[in-house]
Amino acid sequence: MKTEKILVTNSLIEKMTSAKMADRKAMLDTASWMFNVVTSVGIILVNKALMAKYGFTFATTLTGLHFATTTLLTVLLRRLGYIQASHLPFSELLKFVIFANFSIVGMNVSLMWNSVGFYQIAKLSMIPVSCFLEVVLDKMRYSRDTKLSIMVVLLGVAVCTVTDVSVNAKGFIAALVAVWSTSLQQYYVHYLQRNYSLGSFNLLGHTAPAQAASLLVLGPFLDYQLTGKKVYAYESSLMSTLFIILSCTIAVGTNLSQFICIGRFTAVSFQVLGHMKTILVLILGFILFGKEGLNFHVIMGMIIAVVGMVWYGNASAMPGGKERRSHSSLTNKSPKHGSSSESSDVDDKV
Repeated sequence: MKTEKILVTNSLIEKMTSAKMADRKAMLDTASWMFNVVTSVGIILVNKALMAKYGFTFATTLTGLHFATTTLLTVLLRRLGYIQASHLPFSELLKFVIFANFSIVGMNVSLMWNSVGFYQIAKLSMIPVSCFLEVVLDKMRYSRDTKLSIMVVLLGVAVCTVTDVSVNAKGFIAALVAVWSTSLQQYYVHYLQRNYSLGSFNLLGHTAPAQAASLLVLGPFLDYQLTGKKVYAYESSLMSTLFIILSCTIAVGTNLSQFICIGRFTAVSFQVLGHMKTILVLILGFILFGKEGLNFHVIMGMIIAVVGMVWYGNASAMPGGKERRSHSSLTNKSPKHGSSSESSDVDDKV
């Protein structure tokens, strides 16, 4: 009898511990996602005002300034002891920077060469591309409900964002480069955190300096090709300078939150839930910049997209909703290569 009571007590303790861990994970997941949503929506609104009102249209150079600010923060945190020394092979860093920079440049060029409608379609296609990468590279398997929920999200966002659709050869190539490089960059964030036990700040400490250096060198030239204007000839004012500083400050949170979210979730989940930001940007745009374009089909698209996101959250969390086909190969990895749970533990401390 005593043995049975001990077993029952141990079982209850394990269940309570498991429930507490699940609650803690859910709380941290929600906080991470809200952090990403707030910073992402904030930087979009600030950059829109900076470019539209103050004429600073140098998007690539601005991104270089974002990563330079992020680099300064990671250097400061490393000196204060909040970031521990870590290792990332140069070959892995180089591949990540290539994917990331092609993503930034590709998105800017795609937006310039394509209609807004085709640009939105290209962004939507990142979800199936990210799914393809996870299926091929991570041996991921999706349930029927998970697949259907992704389709509902795509339908809803398409209804409320895609308008005129026109495309040309060079615009199609730019969109192709943007979609694949962005999907690879987001997949690689999760891959590097998982395989090298890197927390979000650690990974930023490795990647931000390289991206800042490359974008600040190439940015002015690329921006001149895209806009016909030289960044060095830009006449700044006090307000435009303050907006640039604000944009760079928010970008630190955006960069960090992206790494945290992809580390805790996956690239596909990040893309699916990321369309919530699209909905929020539309709503805030209507509130702050006028209600032109707010009509029945836009509202219906928003509702469909939100339903799809809720469905995806429930479907992917169900047993078999989204899982790796081979678990044995993952558990047999050497200690050097951390699992995704190790990456999450590091992020929990951030």
